[in-house]
Amino acid sequence: MEPSLVTCPACGKTNRVPAQAAGHPRCGNCKADLPWIVAAGDGDFAAVAEQSPVPVLVDFWAAWCGPCRMVSPVLDKLARERPGKIKLVKVDVDKSPGLSRRFDIQAIPTLMVLVDGKVAARQAGAAPGEALRTWLDRALASARN
Repeated sequence: MEPSLVTCPACGKTNRVPAQAAGHPRCGNCKADLPWIVAAGDGDFAAVAEQSPVPVLVDFWAAWCGPCRMVSPVLDKLARERPGKIKLVKVDVDKSPGLSRRFDIQAIPTLMVLVDGKVAARQAGAAPGEALRTWLDRALASARN
């Protein structure tokens, strides 16, 4: 699990963000919450996503999938808008056949929200940014209740 490099939205410093952590990432310079965007696969999904201390937005995608490439920047933006509140975990279905089978991925992109390791919401197919934002906010709100 390679840490990802994330630029702090508050001060602009680059930070190494681990794929898994006990809390959520904060900037080493200004201590602001950082967006948490990582990749996971068959071998590390449990540690990275299911044991996450914050809700996880999982993106099942593939490099050859046009709709996946359209949705990806929208998901990145949603994660950057919610630093410390969610973790975006990207799963390449071609490299993770076990997870694809386990979660019965029939179409990509497929998005899931995991809360405490359990699926709280699921959606298949590309949707406009505002629809994804509404879907994510509803899933997070219902998971809190």
